[in-house]
Amino acid sequence: MPHADFRLRDRLNDFLPPAERGGTLSRDVSRRAAIKDVIESLGVPHTEVDVILVDGAPVGFEHILAGGERVEVCPWTIAPPVARHLRPRPPPCPRFLLDAQLGRLARYLRLLGFDCHYRNDIGNAELAARADKEQRVVLTRDRLLLKRKRIRLAHYVRADEPWQQVEEVCREFDLRPVSAPFTRCTHCNGRLAAVAKEAVIDRLEPLTRQYVDDFLQCEGCGRLYWHGSHVARMKERVERLRQTLAQPAG
Repeated sequence: MPHADFRLRDRLNDFLPPAERGGTLSRDVSRRAAIKDVIESLGVPHTEVDVILVDGAPVGFEHILAGGERVEVCPWTIAPPVARHLRPRPPPCPRFLLDAQLGRLARYLRLLGFDCHYRNDIGNAELAARADKEQRVVLTRDRLLLKRKRIRLAHYVRADEPWQQVEEVCREFDLRPVSAPFTRCTHCNGRLAAVAKEAVIDRLEPLTRQYVDDFLQCEGCGRLYWHGSHVARMKERVERLRQTLAQPAG
């Protein structure tokens, strides 16, 4: 029965059981399945793979193994500079689509000014179709979702705590230079625009009407925003994040 030896590099080992990480994995290739299917049978979504080397030569996802080969699978973080890159490169300011588990991450990325589509009732098939149609980057903690063929550019979110997730995504896609905090509605993802106080005065509570003069309104849902204690705390948090991102990952 023909077998091939697989070695996963760097963070691709996150998808393996602890006892198998960093070692060589032998897999049956008698079914003559595409190498993409064999890699995903190991638990690694194709969206996390950038370069596949078979006996030192780069191949695509469609490559068929005959048996006896040594396969090295690399993420984009350590991919050889001269190779066949399989992971599409994201745009400088990507648009995101998040699964139902990442609602707080969606709110925080919108806070930083990024276009994030999120619904907590969207199914995997609809999510994959929308990502494909709108060319959005999928952020998820669902490995099965990332194995769908329609999803080409995605990131499996590893951190558990939402602000750590924000830092992870910002580093993954180099978002610090293109962030624009407080320009999107954290509720619906719409853009914020200045609005005259007189135009919204009938919607204001008495103290807000008395002490606040500058307002932003969401062009999508009409929600109002203004500078208050909550915004001041969020600005401090955003600034700490920017300072953290300016340092090498620890």
